[in-house]
Amino acid sequence: MPTIITVPADAAVGGHHGWRMVAALAVTSTIGYGTLYYAYAVLLTPMAATLGTSTTAVTGALTASVLAGALAALPVGRWLDHHGGHALMTTGSITATALLIAWSQVHTIEQLYAVMIGVGITGAMVLYEPAFAVIVAWFTPDRRPTALFAVTIVAGFASTIFMPLTGLLAAHLGWRDALLVLAAIHGAVTVPLHALTIRRPRLAATAGPTGTERSGHAQRRAVARAAMRDARFWILAAALIAHGAATSTMTVHLIGYLISRGHPGTVAATMTGLLGVLSVTGRLVLTAARRHLRVTTIVAAVFAIQASAVLAMPLLAGTRTGAVITVVGFGLGFGITSLATPALLTDRYGTTAYATIAGRLTAPVTIAKAIAPLATATLLHTTAGYTPLLTAVAGCCALAAIGMLIRTTRSPSPVS
Repeated sequence: MPTIITVPADAAVGGHHGWRMVAALAVTSTIGYGTLYYAYAVLLTPMAATLGTSTTAVTGALTASVLAGALAALPVGRWLDHHGGHALMTTGSITATALLIAWSQVHTIEQLYAVMIGVGITGAMVLYEPAFAVIVAWFTPDRRPTALFAVTIVAGFASTIFMPLTGLLAAHLGWRDALLVLAAIHGAVTVPLHALTIRRPRLAATAGPTGTERSGHAQRRAVARAAMRDARFWILAAALIAHGAATSTMTVHLIGYLISRGHPGTVAATMTGLLGVLSVTGRLVLTAARRHLRVTTIVAAVFAIQASAVLAMPLLAGTRTGAVITVVGFGLGFGITSLATPALLTDRYGTTAYATIAGRLTAPVTIAKAIAPLATATLLHTTAGYTPLLTAVAGCCALAAIGMLIRTTRSPSPVS
């Protein structure tokens, strides 16, 4: 594989503008996830009542949105590698704002599905994946983890900020006007930040094994093709698909499981709400531990802890203390992959075709996250109790941990 060399605006620190972009992307990612994703769960029931349909049908619109975003990740990744994030993210934030307004005006379930498919596509243009691609292209390897960490730490609080805010707005204004307020926040903040701060590095060069210059387009295609032929890529993909299926399943079904163990609904919801805070904790653990251990080793260990926590739930989750312990054990890995994946991909494949490769990885992982809760709901209704569901989730976490360890033992030393 060729050696990849990317030179940012300021090779020493990523440039002062680079850190301004990080601050901007931290804010826009937080608002983006809060308005385009987390608000949906809060508004689900009142939307179903107004539209005269079931919550299942309304939930399906969110699934359609997630699937649309997964498919959009492929062309978005190619665009980012060829043109950078400025036009894409600015256009995406404008379109997302318009779609939030359109969402507030839907009167049929068909209109809701159409709007949410659009929201999923624009989400692929403005959320973590394009933000990470901008950062990967701008920063040198020694500064890149700090920049990625800053964005994920801030955006990790999106649910903590926007779910209560959306609930408050909906209680006082109704869900339609609540969406109009969220649209105003989204448009007023994300559009100018994307338009004024997102840039490409002033100089980006790639060199082949002999040091000879190659065209950027040909280099990107060569690196992307090499990644698709690399067994380690597919091992990583399988691990992340398994883990994504596990986390999305627990997100949807954990409250129901805790209620089935005798916990009041409010207590079950509060415990499940710990997952958002713990996603930040897991990222802190990864950032601190990677100074001494390989990223794959850390991630595998966290996945194994998750598997153990889920297996312990039938024994411990009947008490509040035991439930908190097992939820904390699972929650440590809830958001770790969003920070680990850019490190894993750039360590192996460099930065030249990062967004293309990341898009090809994001698509199947996101599809698994969308489908898994529905599949496990079927399992839940056709079997006696939650034990088969928890076994499946624990098995997925264990497979993900094994996949990370296989990648560790087979992966060569990263090229720099």
